[in-house]
Amino acid sequence: MSTTGSYLIKGARIAGGDAADLLVENGFISAAGTSLSAAGATVVDADGLIALPGLVDLHTHLREPGREDAETVETGTRAAALGGFTAVHAMANSSPVADTAGVVEQVHTLGRQAGWAEVRPVGAVTVGLAGERLAELGAMADSRAGVRVFSDDGMCVWDPVLMRRALEYVKAFDGVIAQHAQEPRLTEGAQMNEGAVSAVLGMTGWPAVAEESIIARDVLLAQHVDSRLHICHVSTAGSVEIIRWAKQRGIKVTAEVTPHHLWLTDELVRSYDPVFKVNPPLRTNDDVLALRAGLADGTIDVIGTDHAPHPSEAKECEWAQAAMGMTGLETALSVLQHTMVDTGLIGWSDVARITSARPARIGRLAHQGQPLAAGSAANITLVDPAARWTVDPAAMATKGRNSPFAGRELPGRVVATFFKGHPTVLEGTLNSPLPAEAE
Repeated sequence: MSTTGSYLIKGARIAGGDAADLLVENGFISAAGTSLSAAGATVVDADGLIALPGLVDLHTHLREPGREDAETVETGTRAAALGGFTAVHAMANSSPVADTAGVVEQVHTLGRQAGWAEVRPVGAVTVGLAGERLAELGAMADSRAGVRVFSDDGMCVWDPVLMRRALEYVKAFDGVIAQHAQEPRLTEGAQMNEGAVSAVLGMTGWPAVAEESIIARDVLLAQHVDSRLHICHVSTAGSVEIIRWAKQRGIKVTAEVTPHHLWLTDELVRSYDPVFKVNPPLRTNDDVLALRAGLADGTIDVIGTDHAPHPSEAKECEWAQAAMGMTGLETALSVLQHTMVDTGLIGWSDVARITSARPARIGRLAHQGQPLAAGSAANITLVDPAARWTVDPAAMATKGRNSPFAGRELPGRVVATFFKGHPTVLEGTLNSPLPAEAE
C-alpha cells in the first residue's frame, strides 16, 4: 500500500449521499465522518463533489505487448486514471496473445511499473484466440498475475464443446469466461447493424441474432455445468431479454454494456465516418433504450468501456478497410452521467455499484470497489457533476484518437483519482503514478 502521505478529503458527497470527510492514511481510509481534522494531512476541498469508489473496468484493450503503436500499458493506464479508474482488466488480444503465464505476468508487471492503476490481465480462452484448443488457463490462474477472467474478446468461442470445457475448467479456481457473442457465420463480411440504415447504405448487415444466439447457447451451457459466464458488450434488446430470462432462473451470468452503446445509434453510420465502426456495431434507438432499461433494473451488471485505441491510419481510411473500435476510458463516466444519471434512470449510488463494486466482484478484486468507509482501501474517485467539458481527442492521454464523442460537450468531470491512497489525478490533471517503492 502507498505510504506517500496523508490526505483529508473534505465535504464530498459519498456516492451521491450526505457530505462527509475522508481521512486517507497509508493507503487506507482511516476515518470517515464530519468535521474531521488531521495534523499534517494535505486537505482536498471536495465541496460539491461526489466521491465514488475507484472505478473498475472489466474490458480494456491496452495493446501491449506487440501493438505499442496503438497503446501501451503506460498510456492506457494514464487514460484510466484521468477517467477515474483505479483498476482495469487488460484484454488478451495483444501480440503475442496473452494465452500463457509468461505473457500475463509481463502485462501485470508493466502495470505495476507504470503505477497509474491496477492492471489485471485477462487470459485468452483458446491458444492464439484461434478457437481450436484451450489455452493454459490453470497456469495463468496460478501465475503472479492471478488471472480470474478469461476471454477471446475480438473473437467468439464459437465451438460449443470448447466453450463447455472452458466453463468447466475455470470452476476449479472460481474463474469466469467472458464471451464475445458473435456467431461468425452470420457476420461474415458484416460492416454495420443489419436494419433499415444498412439497407439504404447498401452495406452488409450484422444481424442482432448473431449476438443473441450465442448468448442463448452459452447461458444454457453455464447452467448445465454450473459455472460463471460473463457477456461482453451487450448491444441488442433481444440480448437483454435473454440475460433477464437466465437470471430469473438463477443461472450464473453477468453482463456489461459499453458507454457508446448507451447513446449512439446506427444512424451515425450515414456519415461514413469510420470512428463509428465498432464491434459489436452501433444498433437502433430501440436497442439503446432497452440497454438503458436493462442497466437500470440490474439485468446488465456493469459498464465495460471496451476501450479500443487504434493508430490514426487504421481509422482514417475507407469504411470497409477501417479497424473496429472506439476509445472510452476518459469519457466513460461522463457518458454514463449523460445517458443514465441526468435522465433520472439511476442515481450516484447505482453508479458506484455498476462502475466499481460489481465489476470488482466479477473480476475477484477484493481490495477494489469497497464502500468508502473507515478501514477500506483508499481507491477513490472525486467527480464534479456540475462541470461540463468538450471532448478533444488530441488532448487525451490515450494514444488513440478514435473517440466517437469528439467535439461533443459532456457533463461531469473527474477532479481527483486516488489509487491505493496516492493521488494519481488532482484538479483534473495527471499528478504522478504510485511510487514503485510503495508497492
